[in-house]
Amino acid sequence: MKTLNKIKESDILATLKGAGGGYISGQAISERLGVSRTAIWKHIGALRKAGYAVEGHPKKGYRLTAPVERPFNALEITLDIPTEFTGKEVLFFEELESTNSKASELARAGAAEGTVVIAQAQSKGRGRMARSWYSPAGVNVYTSVILRPKLPPQATRTITLACAVALAEAIEDTTGAAPSLKWPNDVLINGKKVAGILTEMSSESDRVNHIIIGIGINVNIEAADLPDGLRYPASSLKQETGRLTDRAELCRNLYSRLEKWYKVLLSEGSEEVVETWKERFTFVGKEVRIEGYRGIGAEPSVTEGICLGIDSEGALLIKERSGAIERVVAGDMAQSPG
Repeated sequence: MKTLNKIKESDILATLKGAGGGYISGQAISERLGVSRTAIWKHIGALRKAGYAVEGHPKKGYRLTAPVERPFNALEITLDIPTEFTGKEVLFFEELESTNSKASELARAGAAEGTVVIAQAQSKGRGRMARSWYSPAGVNVYTSVILRPKLPPQATRTITLACAVALAEAIEDTTGAAPSLKWPNDVLINGKKVAGILTEMSSESDRVNHIIIGIGINVNIEAADLPDGLRYPASSLKQETGRLTDRAELCRNLYSRLEKWYKVLLSEGSEEVVETWKERFTFVGKEVRIEGYRGIGAEPSVTEGICLGIDSEGALLIKERSGAIERVVAGDMAQSPG
């Protein structure tokens, strides 16, 4: 039999969900889980504080009623998540400076591969090339995942591509929309940016200590609440689909897809990842401009030409006006005006 210190709110939640909206008595829960009714009462209280509508009746017991909005918390994400290791451990915070910074701290302390950090808000959210990421509370997804691939650092360049494919598929699974991808790390719907990825790595010369995959998704934020002056036209899933998106379901789909493509990359190499990424890349044959990052305050390097796609390592191939083919491994791409 389970004892009090082994029972978690997730056990009670699973039992209530298993009742299909009907009542289940405290005695039945007690016998099923092997804990006292006092312990059950305490965990029911914790579920209510977490946002679950648990109705109690003195003769019938407890039942889970349908809330207006599904709670967004670690319980809802981890319960029966169909993964081997990704999202099994979720650390959920009301606010962090940055989920990537917290995940890096945890990784250095030995956190397991697949550990997830989520925040309802970020005070210092960041994107690529030292840019900030607008991170208001309660409407979007800000999450980071710890990976520990047994690969040399030079073999990890396509991990961001794998994560971009996973993110696009998770959005499609959840909303029905069909996102496209913009090199190297942006997810677009109707040509507008709805999500981005920030990949950070700690490594030695011959091995990777850990990789942090940071993901920001504009989910239910209103268009009027998006900041002015963004470098690329931004939107949200709500604006592009016309309806609210369940953030917990989106996260579950994201971690499942991410684990799938990460395993493909490790076991089969990058070919399938790269080919699948190309299917969602819509800039081939178009005039593009790539700005390379040279440090805070420094003028960026600029490459312009016709986009030819990406190579097997994820580098962008550009045909310059001179006819030379330029291979770009890092930078910020945008379609040239006109």
